[in-house]
Amino acid sequence: MRFIGALDQGTSSTRFIVFDEAGSIVGQHQLEHRQILPKAGWVEHDAAEIWDRTKEVITGALKAAGISGSELAGIGITNQRETTVVWDKSSGKPLANAIVWQDTRTQDFLAGLSSETKAKVTHKTGLAIAPYFSGSKMNWFIKNVPAVQEAVSAGSALIGTIDSWLVWNLSGGIHITDVTNASRTLLMNLETLDWDEELLKVFEVPRSILPKICSSSEIYGKTLAQGPLGAAVPIAGILGDQQAAMVGQACFERGESKTTYGTGNFALLNTGEEIVLSKNGLLTTVCFKFGNEKARYALEGSVAVTGSAVQWLRDQLGIIKSAPEIEGLAASVADNGGVYFVPAFSGLFAPYWRNDARGVVVGLTRAATKAHLARAALEAICYQTRDVLDAMSADSGVKLAEMRVDGGITANELCMQMQSDIMQIDVVRPKVIETTALGAAYAAGLATGFYKDIAQLRANWKEAKRWRANSASTLPTTGLKDWKRAIERTLDWAK
Repeated sequence: MRFIGALDQGTSSTRFIVFDEAGSIVGQHQLEHRQILPKAGWVEHDAAEIWDRTKEVITGALKAAGISGSELAGIGITNQRETTVVWDKSSGKPLANAIVWQDTRTQDFLAGLSSETKAKVTHKTGLAIAPYFSGSKMNWFIKNVPAVQEAVSAGSALIGTIDSWLVWNLSGGIHITDVTNASRTLLMNLETLDWDEELLKVFEVPRSILPKICSSSEIYGKTLAQGPLGAAVPIAGILGDQQAAMVGQACFERGESKTTYGTGNFALLNTGEEIVLSKNGLLTTVCFKFGNEKARYALEGSVAVTGSAVQWLRDQLGIIKSAPEIEGLAASVADNGGVYFVPAFSGLFAPYWRNDARGVVVGLTRAATKAHLARAALEAICYQTRDVLDAMSADSGVKLAEMRVDGGITANELCMQMQSDIMQIDVVRPKVIETTALGAAYAAGLATGFYKDIAQLRANWKEAKRWRANSASTLPTTGLKDWKRAIERTLDWAK
């Protein structure tokens, strides 16, 4: 077996990548799916459409690699984490559209929890009380969708994050999740790594509909031979997308960190076997758990809108025709012209956790152009990342020496130079920037013996590009001060 596969199901697209032992890509295929926006603050996906795309990308990637599914040692799965799907195990059909992690419809339910309950939930889960996470989404399905209520009563309802939906379909009925995804639900106790009875009562979610929690790297079962892989291939790794990027970036030891630039931005810092609860607005989460080894934990800072701000400029405002165009447009002006853009479309995530915030563009003058707005959008990505990494250093006492980065926006040279300038440290991009998929492949490879150990994975990591900070830049001084002023303008807007 010379190959390992990774299914990477993201917020805007699904892809399947075939890797060789060196972690190099030998074939891939990617397809977008619809973003369904029924009303303000609601974001949904059609889980049946995602499953259709999954089948297509698996077939396409195998064809691109020139291999059959039977040549894969195993597959790993990585996914957009908090997005929640509910389906009927008899029909195999979703009972409603999936509720996406960006969705804010459960704000009122969470606001209604007592202070004592909120404190207990945060202490047990390491998470903020926010609509972002899955528990309140599950509660909403059960309370508001008659088909879900009926299926729960009949004992035919199943619920889970996207990884559970994909495994269930690929395997023909195995209902599982891994510790990293379960740690994003507000229902799993970080210490026991199991569903917590007290938390299940708070969110009124019956344990019977939830998946079994497994490690991130073990053989859970095999794919159906008549499925898209055309063979019984071991399903052997599951990691939430940000934890998968940690594994793909070989951040296995305490103190190692990475930042992923996608639809949102996510920075994680490995805290080893210690559960570090944040005092600065970060989340505590499971980093990974390989087989029977002890779980490793992480501090995480999440930013809701980064890459999706570029999509907004493209799709809603029409100032660029494709996402890569933003670099040239932003580079056509020397600075932001005093324009700051805070894309708090669904509130602010870490370290603020303000559901009442909404997006603002400030500092406009008659001289402002679309190029200044494009530049402000790239700066917003970098300033939001700095906010998170400053909080991480405060919580951990670890001062970052450099940033390991991955994800789509890292191809934007201007943005990465800005990030280095704003942080005043080196920013380093690895040769394989598809680290999320690579991490899932690594988890599956460890479980199947395709990879011997994590030392082999660490040896695979290679630097491709390094950006060094310009010490004369005003971005980390006056720029950062003005950014903080712009943040203040977003607060207390949504009532």
